[in-house]
Amino acid sequence: MYKEMIISVILVILIFIGDFITQKYTKDTVSSLIDEFGKLKQSLINASKEDSEIEVNEIEQKWDKAHAKLAYYIEHDELEKVETNLTSCKSLAETENYTLAISELEKTVFVLNHITDKYAFNLENIF
Repeated sequence: MYKEMIISVILVILIFIGDFITQKYTKDTVSSLIDEFGKLKQSLINASKEDSEIEVNEIEQKWDKAHAKLAYYIEHDELEKVETNLTSCKSLAETENYTLAISELEKTVFVLNHITDKYAFNLENIF
């Protein structure tokens, strides 16, 4: 009886620790990407093609690293939305259609914030 209870308590503690670690990583990654998106938005507002290309490449590198880890515990559909919007933003920036690129960038930021909210541990998400 005691053995089963100890194992159950250890499992519950491990689940909470794992959830805390994944939430922290998600929050840190999303905030870092949103900061990079802010820099890209300024480059797009200034209509600087060279700066925007550099920023997009940096964001893509960060996203590829983050995507590999986030894919373990976040739905692939959610991550695919971010990747689709990011690709659209990149192609629009390359064609110098900066207003639509900013629009796609804002959609990407919204989806990233949605991912953070969706996987947060709170009562709303439990029930």
